[in-house]
Amino acid sequence: MTTGEARELKRGIGTRQLSMIAIGGAIGTGLFFASGTAIAQAGPGGALFAYAIMGVAVYCMMQSLGEMATQLPIPGSFEAYAERFVDPSLGFAVGWNYWFSWAITLAAELVAGALIVQFWFPHSNSTLWAMGFFVVLLTLNLLSVRAYAEAEYWFAGIKVVTVIIFLAVGALMITGMLGAHNAGFHNWTMGDPKTGTHAPFVGGLTGALAVFLVAGFSFQGTEGVGLAAAETADPGKSVPRAIRSVFWRILLFYIGAIFVVGTLISYTDPNLLNADESHIAFSPFTMIFGQLPRFGYYASNLMNAVILSSVLSCGNSSMYVASRMLHAMAHSRKAPRLFGKLNGRGVPVAALLATGMVSALAFFSTMVGEHKIYQVFYNASSLSGFLIWLGIAICHLRFRKAWVAQGRSPDDLKFKSKFYPYGPWLALILFLAVLFGANIGVFQAPVFSWFDFITGYLMIPVFVILYLGHKYWNKTRLVPLKECNFELD
Repeated sequence: MTTGEARELKRGIGTRQLSMIAIGGAIGTGLFFASGTAIAQAGPGGALFAYAIMGVAVYCMMQSLGEMATQLPIPGSFEAYAERFVDPSLGFAVGWNYWFSWAITLAAELVAGALIVQFWFPHSNSTLWAMGFFVVLLTLNLLSVRAYAEAEYWFAGIKVVTVIIFLAVGALMITGMLGAHNAGFHNWTMGDPKTGTHAPFVGGLTGALAVFLVAGFSFQGTEGVGLAAAETADPGKSVPRAIRSVFWRILLFYIGAIFVVGTLISYTDPNLLNADESHIAFSPFTMIFGQLPRFGYYASNLMNAVILSSVLSCGNSSMYVASRMLHAMAHSRKAPRLFGKLNGRGVPVAALLATGMVSALAFFSTMVGEHKIYQVFYNASSLSGFLIWLGIAICHLRFRKAWVAQGRSPDDLKFKSKFYPYGPWLALILFLAVLFGANIGVFQAPVFSWFDFITGYLMIPVFVILYLGHKYWNKTRLVPLKECNFELD
C-alpha cells in the first residue's frame, strides 16, 4: 500500500445519509433523559430558554463549520482548519481532545447499552452485552464507510419517528383530545411550597447555568458532519443541505419536546431527577406515553427499544469520528503514522482498533470499582466538546479573514455562513460562558469538593497544556493570513 493510497478516504456517504448523521448527532439520551432533569432544575421556562439559547449557539457554530467544510471537505475537518488558519499547536490540542472525548463517550455508551438491556433481561451479564455491542459497532465500522452511514441512517430514522410521534401525542394531550384530562398550562404557573420556587423559572442563575451545560451536552455530535464531509460523495451539495436542516430540527425536536414535557409533567415531580439509562420508566417520554390509557406497558418497552437504538447510534458515531480524527492527525504528524493507513475499503483499521482499545479500558475500569476515575474521564470528555466548538468558531473567524486577505470575495464561497461575523462571535462568547460558569455551583456548596472541582474544570488546563507543550516543542507560530492554505491537497 503506497502513501497516496493510504491517504484516500472513500467518498461513500450520500446526501440522505449525511442529513441523518447531522440529526442523529443531536438526538440521544440528552433528549430522552436529561431534558427531564433540566426541567426539574430550572423549571419549564428555564429549560426552554437554556435549550433555545444553546440551540442558537450551536446553529451559529454549525454555520461556521458548514462554510469551511463545504469549501474544504478534507480529513480532520476542524483539526485541519485550526492548523491551516490559526496555529498547528491549536490543531494538535483540538485533535487529541476530540479523539479522547469520543473514545471515552463510546465506553459510556457501552455502559448505557448494558444497563438498558437489563430492562428485559434483569439477570443477564451486562459485561457480555457491552462486549456484544462493541463487536457489532466495530464490525459496522470495519466493513466500509457506506456500512457505517447506512446503519446511522436507520438508527437516526428510528429516533426521528419516535420524537415526531411523541410531539403529536403530546399536543393532543395538552389540548384534551387524548388522555384522561386536559392538562392545560397549569404546570407553567404552579409553585412549590416546599422550596418557595415558582414556575416557569426556578433554580436561579446557578440552575440556569447548569441547564446550559446539560443542553450543550445534548447537542454534542452535530459537528461530526464536518468530519464526514471528507467521505461524502458530493460535499458541495450535501454539506450545506445537512447544515441548513440542523437548526430547524433542533428547534422542532428539543424545543418542542421540552414544551410538551414541561406542560404535561410538573417540574416538582421527583421522577424527573431520577431519569437515567437504568430507570427507563422515569424518562419523560415514557412518563408521558404512560399517561395514555392501557399504554403504559407498551410505552416502556417502546421507549426502551428506541433509547437502545439511540445509544448504539451514538456509539456508532463515536467510533467513526474518533477514528477519522486519529487518521487525520497521523497524516499531519500529530499522531503515529500507523494510524494513517487504510485498508482496501478505505477504512483506517489501526485508528479504529486504537479507539476501541481505549474505550474498552475505560469500560472495564467500571468493572473493578473505579467509578470515580471513570466519572472524571466522562465529564472531561463532555467538557472537551465545548472546547472543540470554541475552536471551530475561532477557526471560522480566521478562515474568513484569510479568504479576504488573499484577494478573494466572500461571494465566491460555495456556502456562506449566515450572520457572519456576529454568529461566530456569539457562539464563542456563549461557549466561554458555559465552560467557566456552568460548574460555578461547586464554589457555592456548603463543603468544597475537590473531586467536583476537578471533574468540572479539568479539561481547560489539559487543553492549555497540550497547546503550550506542542508550541514549545515544535516552535509553532500564528499562521499569517496571507499564508493560510485553501488548497484541497
